[in-house]
Amino acid sequence: MTKLIRRYEDRTRLNHWAVAILFICAGLSGLAIFHPSMFFFSALFGGGSWTRILHPFFGVLMVLGFVFLFFQVWRDNFWTREDTAWLKHSPDLLKGEEGGMPPVGKYNAGQKAVFWIFGISLILLLVTGIMFWRPWFADLFPIVVRRFAVLIHAISAVVLIISVIIHIYAAIWVKGSVQAMTRGTVSESWARKHHSLWYRKITGGK
Repeated sequence: MTKLIRRYEDRTRLNHWAVAILFICAGLSGLAIFHPSMFFFSALFGGGSWTRILHPFFGVLMVLGFVFLFFQVWRDNFWTREDTAWLKHSPDLLKGEEGGMPPVGKYNAGQKAVFWIFGISLILLLVTGIMFWRPWFADLFPIVVRRFAVLIHAISAVVLIISVIIHIYAAIWVKGSVQAMTRGTVSESWARKHHSLWYRKITGGK
C-alpha cells in the first residue's frame, strides 16, 4: 500500500484554487480589453462595459488572495545554496536526466523563481492598474504617468501569463504534482524522488 504524505493543508489548496479562478477571470477580461482581436472574451462577462468594470475588481481580489497564499508558503521559498546547485543542473532535467539532480527542499529553484515572479508581477499589476482605474483613481495621475502605467501593466500581465503557463506545464509534467494541490497529499516515493530534503525534514531525517 502506498504511503501518503501531507503536502498542503486544505486552506492552502482552497486559497490556491481561488487565486487560480480569479487569475482566469482577470486574464480573460484583461485580454478582451487589451486588443480588439480578443474582445470576444467580453461575452463571458456580460459585454464590453461590464468587462471593463469587473476586470479591476478581479485583479484586486486575485492580489488579495495571493497575499494570503504568500504568507502560508513564503518561508519555503527562500533561496538556498541547494537551489543554486539545482539550477546549474537544470539542463539535465530538461533532457530527462532527473536522477542526477541535487536534492531540494519543499520547492525547487524553478518553483521558487516562478513564485517570486508571481509576487512581483502582481504588485506591478496592482500599482499600475490603480493609476489608470477609471473613474476612481485615474484623474489623480498625469497623462504621461498613466500611459507609462499602461505599458508596465501590459508587460507585467504578459510575464504573469507566461509564468502561469510554465507553472501548469511543470505541474502536469511531474506526475503526482497535481494530486498535491487537489488532494493535498503525495506518495512517499514521490517526496523522496523530487523533494528529498523536504522528505527528510518531515520524517525526522529518516
